[in-house]
Amino acid sequence: MRMRKVKWATDYLPTANCLVKEPSKQAGNWKKLMGTDTLHIEIGCGKGNYSLDMAKMYKDTGFIAIEKNESAAGIAAKKYDEDTEDKHLKLIQDDASSIGEWFGPREVDVIHLNFSDPWPKKRYAKRRLSSSSFLDQYKRILSRNGEIQMKTDNSALFEYSLIEFQNAGFKMVEVSVDYRREKHDEDAITEYEQKFISLGQPIYRCVWRYMHD
Repeated sequence: MRMRKVKWATDYLPTANCLVKEPSKQAGNWKKLMGTDTLHIEIGCGKGNYSLDMAKMYKDTGFIAIEKNESAAGIAAKKYDEDTEDKHLKLIQDDASSIGEWFGPREVDVIHLNFSDPWPKKRYAKRRLSSSSFLDQYKRILSRNGEIQMKTDNSALFEYSLIEFQNAGFKMVEVSVDYRREKHDEDAITEYEQKFISLGQPIYRCVWRYMHD
């Protein structure tokens, strides 16, 4: 469902302290900018709770939340500016199809894909965040021991992603078809995730690594 426009959020967004307006200019320099040795990015952060909660849990890790919807990004930005004064949480408001231009080679340690749009129709498959066009960019920016951590409630997207990652040369290191049957205090629960947990629906999760030559 497309999010309706939230005027105060779109008005706030350009003024946000956490917003990085020209991310390509920071390529290769993110860890220095944030004063951290480790860098996580979340693609499709929505209203921003996951990256905010993770940044609070991991003070020595840099987090960059990416969201293309202006209203959702504006809501996230206000939370980030009000809830934390730390410089290790930033926001990019743009379509992640250009992600390979925003980060330097092997700069990113973890990519989070949380409840991404499944784009169920085949003609839109290339828009999925686990499609080959995105995976090729992830391979370039992931560090030598970097990971992609994916969570979804959508079984069809999960099945599609398992094949796509394998075909792209990624190594599966963790997989679960009911991730929250056990406690995972190390991993914040997203807004969508809590809704599905309350309904008793399983959360699918997988972790991949790309083995650089």
